[in-house]
Amino acid sequence: MGILSRSPRAATIRRYPLVTIFTVMAVGFLLQACGTVDPQLGRDQRPPVAVNPGPSSPSNEASPYAQYDVVGLASWYGKPYHGRRTASGAVYNMNHLTAAHPTLPFGTLVAVTNLENGRTVVLTINDRGPFVPQRIIDVSRKAAGQLGFLGQGLTRVGMKVIAPSQG
Repeated sequence: MGILSRSPRAATIRRYPLVTIFTVMAVGFLLQACGTVDPQLGRDQRPPVAVNPGPSSPSNEASPYAQYDVVGLASWYGKPYHGRRTASGAVYNMNHLTAAHPTLPFGTLVAVTNLENGRTVVLTINDRGPFVPQRIIDVSRKAAGQLGFLGQGLTRVGMKVIAPSQG
């Protein structure tokens, strides 16, 4: 190779500039389509699975889930995350009554009720998740034990915000 010869890579890029441009554009569109971000909140916006229609709705009295803001699946997480930092910056402790929610502000208190056995626990949101469709909350190992679904891994729950974040 002489001093004036080009590298094979440079020749390939010059030969196929449109392919390179379209590839970059396609990757950009795919990344943009992965999620929507509310510019004011700066986090993912996901619709709740079931929303309480409010006190003025006639269907509110008929629904057995009317006392909950959201009804859906809950899962729990424990040992692999124990001692790691959560999205809020707090250290995750699987023996505390905490939970992960996709959008609620950190510090929000929620009452979570296992709809299969009626057990209820109050949790503090300190992490983000779950990242699986149809799941509305990830609870700590201790919360799953108190709710009675530690052995199952998943259960149907009702969730209600009882105190907004103070921060």
